[in-house]
Amino acid sequence: MSTDDPADDIAPDDTTTTEPSDDPVLSVEDVKVHYKPGGIVKRALTDKKVQAVDGVSFDLYENDIVVLVGESGCGKTTLGKTAIGLENPTDGSIKYRGQDIWEAKNNPRDADIEFNDIRRSMQIIHQDPANALNSSRRVKAILSDPLKKWRTELGPKEREDTIYRFLEYVDMMPPEDYAERYPHQLSGGEKQRVALGRALLMNPDVILADEAISALDVSLRVGMMDLILDLQDTFSTSYIFISHDLANARYLAKRAGGRIAIMYLGEIVEIGPPDEILGNPTHPYTKVLKWSTPTVDPDLARQRIQEDPPVREVDVPDPEDPPSGCKFHTRCPEAREVCTREEPELFDTAGESDVSCFRALESHEYWNSTELAGPDDEYGQESTGVGD
Repeated sequence: MSTDDPADDIAPDDTTTTEPSDDPVLSVEDVKVHYKPGGIVKRALTDKKVQAVDGVSFDLYENDIVVLVGESGCGKTTLGKTAIGLENPTDGSIKYRGQDIWEAKNNPRDADIEFNDIRRSMQIIHQDPANALNSSRRVKAILSDPLKKWRTELGPKEREDTIYRFLEYVDMMPPEDYAERYPHQLSGGEKQRVALGRALLMNPDVILADEAISALDVSLRVGMMDLILDLQDTFSTSYIFISHDLANARYLAKRAGGRIAIMYLGEIVEIGPPDEILGNPTHPYTKVLKWSTPTVDPDLARQRIQEDPPVREVDVPDPEDPPSGCKFHTRCPEAREVCTREEPELFDTAGESDVSCFRALESHEYWNSTELAGPDDEYGQESTGVGD
């Protein structure tokens, strides 16, 4: 970029790639998000709480990516929004560069980093770009709003030049044409590019991409993922990427040198590099997700059709009344009696992954505990596999 470009002090040079630092940009520490379900009446009449997120910890570094994967309702979006300060945790803490986010908001005089600076540094790309963009405003006006709020020193011409440059960043050319369009005049992929550009205008340290490619045609998804990762190098941005698709998770995490975090009923049950998580999964739930991922191998596809899924129960437990002990034990084909009463933490494995499963510990009581196998065992579990 030329040195007189008004975007120069927003985005670093295209050739710049920042190496990950030793200190995390974002630290999620034992975070819990519990809330009462239903409307006002139901919340008043019940003591039950949904454990949307239940004791999650992870760090995010510069130029890092963590892809959260799991079934619908497992807490991915709630965790992501809490991590970037859009939801207040019930317990635990979220720290941005060592500063507790909510301490900065509630006690600004004692904060080393102002809450507004933290919020500016953490942006979001929503799943549905059609609902995320104001349909009655042109692209130029949509992108002008954050600049007017945060870059008050820019005049109208400088804002316009900056907007054009960012439209070029997200491959919307000619930018002068796209800047004058309304959202309904854009394709789904183009709307998502505008949403990406709007997030990057703040030069954020962290972007939450909440199913940011799931609304796109399959043919466009790889291109969008490539764009996101290319711009990660340009802007030195880290991502929390939410996905229900293991293939997309592998692509993103492998290319960026990031990690995949498998979530189940509000907890991370396995986290690590994609080759370990998907090449040699340790947690039985990760194996279920891998088994259910579509394959292009016709022999493997036929084999799966003839098999029952590797779970004891197909249905996910009620999040208002989760199982005791390991939350996955009601569905786990490897479960034993100890799993019904003792909850595992994330244990280090022999590789680079951490897993919440007693099977990762060679000397644990698990190995001498009674197996929970069969359709009518004494703990009342019944097999409901597809082939039953």
